[in-house]
Amino acid sequence: MINPGEIVSIVGPSGSGKSTLLHILGTLDKPDRGDVFLGNENISRLQGNKLAGFRNKHIGFVFQFHHLLPEFSALENVCIPGWLTSRNKNEVKQKAEELLRILGLSHRLENKPNQLSGGEQQRVAVARALVNKPDIVFADEPTGNLDTANAKELHQLFFDLRKEFNQTFLIVTHNEELAQLSDRTLTMKDGKII
Repeated sequence: MINPGEIVSIVGPSGSGKSTLLHILGTLDKPDRGDVFLGNENISRLQGNKLAGFRNKHIGFVFQFHHLLPEFSALENVCIPGWLTSRNKNEVKQKAEELLRILGLSHRLENKPNQLSGGEQQRVAVARALVNKPDIVFADEPTGNLDTANAKELHQLFFDLRKEFNQTFLIVTHNEELAQLSDRTLTMKDGKII
């Protein structure tokens, strides 16, 4: 169980099942057996549009590779998950601008991903994960492609976002420093939490 506002890291050797667990919890993959709950909702029973809608509203994702759409600006990339809901487009845009400002990117709103540094691209991906005010953000090796300075900046950012929004994070990482900063660290081996 992960509590609201908690930052939990999952560590373990490559191939231990960390990313698979994160994908199951994030509804990107189905479990072979058992149920997955987010709050009181049994998300393993949701399918199709109901599952996609639930995921978009309640879960944010940050991946090692930012997965930004190259033809869209930073602002548009952040807005896309919000535009997929029934929320007002201007409200979504205002929230996206606020997040990008908080993340130090207010001067980069109209830049395309190829005009941003790796650290800036990852901060855009974090803003995109937060635009729908999710219950939890799942981060899969979020600092894996960043240099040391940008990795430290991203670590601090997670804690700043927790303080600002009481945001909950579950992070799969090989980065020992990030794991040690977390409220709790879970270790996986051979597909099990030990």
